[in-house]
Amino acid sequence: MSPRNADADVARSICPYCGVGCGQLIFHKDNKLISIEGDPASPISRGRLCPKGADSYELLTHPGRELKAKYRRPHGTEWEDVELETAMNMIAEQVWKSRQETFVEEQDGETLMQTRSIAHLGGATLDNEENYLIKKLFTGGLGMVCVSNQARI
Repeated sequence: MSPRNADADVARSICPYCGVGCGQLIFHKDNKLISIEGDPASPISRGRLCPKGADSYELLTHPGRELKAKYRRPHGTEWEDVELETAMNMIAEQVWKSRQETFVEEQDGETLMQTRSIAHLGGATLDNEENYLIKKLFTGGLGMVCVSNQARI
């Protein structure tokens, strides 16, 4: 008897669930995920994965995993499937509307250029370059005051 990933192709990757960057081996065959395991060659994790990283396979293959964007209308009781592009446009419209309605250019004779009605909470898997661009877009471009990251959770 041989392991289920014996004849599978393998790709090296990084676990997406926190900022540590543990190495993962992604086993796949015929465009199908076979398994995800810790990468013994990773100098960070040396083949070990935390419970979230170890459960990556099921997070990607669980039959109950949502594969579509969901939307519940105001005062609605049911979720609707929405195309991803539609959902992204809806979010962009609401962000821009909130910014337009609450943006303060000046207060007490001082230049302010900010809105306090919108915040951003980033993911722990973002790298320094992504966080730099997010900070520039959200604080400089949109005037957000609250930009944080969940990496400390």
